[in-house]
Amino acid sequence: MRAVPKAVWLLSAGIFVNTVTAFTFVYLFLFLTTERGIGVAGAGLIAGAGGIGSVAGNFTGGWFGDHFGHRRVLLASSAVSGAGLIALPVLPAAGLLVVLPLSMYASGAARAANATLVTAAVPAGARRQGVAVMRFASNAGLAVGAPLGGLIATQVSYGWLFLADGIGSLLFAGYAARVLTADPGRAERAAVAAGGEPLWRALRARPALLVLLPAIVVIDTVYRQQYGTLPVFLGDHGIGTEVYGALMAVNGGLILCLELPAALALRERSPLRIIGAGLVLVGLGYGLLVLGASVRLAVATMALLTLGEILYKTPATAYVADCAPLHLQGRFQSLYAGASISGSVLAPALGGALYDAAPGLLWPVCAVAGTLAGAAVLLASTRPLRSRSPQPAAAGAGTGALEGA
Repeated sequence: MRAVPKAVWLLSAGIFVNTVTAFTFVYLFLFLTTERGIGVAGAGLIAGAGGIGSVAGNFTGGWFGDHFGHRRVLLASSAVSGAGLIALPVLPAAGLLVVLPLSMYASGAARAANATLVTAAVPAGARRQGVAVMRFASNAGLAVGAPLGGLIATQVSYGWLFLADGIGSLLFAGYAARVLTADPGRAERAAVAAGGEPLWRALRARPALLVLLPAIVVIDTVYRQQYGTLPVFLGDHGIGTEVYGALMAVNGGLILCLELPAALALRERSPLRIIGAGLVLVGLGYGLLVLGASVRLAVATMALLTLGEILYKTPATAYVADCAPLHLQGRFQSLYAGASISGSVLAPALGGALYDAAPGLLWPVCAVAGTLAGAAVLLASTRPLRSRSPQPAAAGAGTGALEGA
């Protein structure tokens, strides 16, 4: 862990605090349907628009960072997101349809900037450790923030959740401005970009990424069924909400305890093989539900889903960074960030529709899709690909991108 720069630890500390106050999407639907009195269909439309904004921000934030600086994008996006969240409780429904997607777009762009700054700061050989530190901070913040948000919502009001979330984003922007110095200058990026390959040509030269990114979209859609159709399935079979809450605790606890040690233990192993194995585990986890619904099967399913997440998410983020040319680091991270959150839009729509039409097909489909996605990545790992080794320019240039102020 000594190879992880001090600034990454400092930035991760800020991410932890910011995530503690990130209540928006956890309680958004309840806020809309209860405190605001909006119908289920209208609330779904508003929440869906916010989700689309978040995915779009993740996909495009790296472009702004590559052109204007990732630090600038992080600060500006956090400020815009915070201001929008603070305004949400007092806006009419029509205003929510405009401001929520804008705020979530900015939040998605900030997420892409965070990932790029961290991966650019850490030497290529230690990127998995750096990403694991960032993910540990984010998951720890969520573990604290979700129950804290529930307490605030029940004891005060849902509106205070958005106020706290917005203030947290604004404070994070101020903290990041103090902790981080400027990332590599615009002139340096322009000089590299002038002789660098365009994005699509760079992706074509790295065919493993053209396998990995669609596989991540598939697995994220499968994985996020645990937040939508899984609790419905359990409820339909007499397994109550308290059991589902305990399953979420299993998920969070395993990630916090195992992800950092796993990143360290596996740091010398082939990233694509680790990622592929993780995707297969997610598919096998849902495959257990084909056998029926019971508490034991649900616990085993959650354990496999969580172990799969631990195996694939950190190495995938680091692998994409290792493959990226200097002038495309942000755009490569944006492609991964967008793929890794696409399930937040796709999973409820596709999983809900399939479960409504043919409940018995959902888990076999999830199992097959996850297993095939993992198999595709494992197959890509056996081929001699240009992207298998980090590029010296990207690995060396990034180490000065972040410094403690």
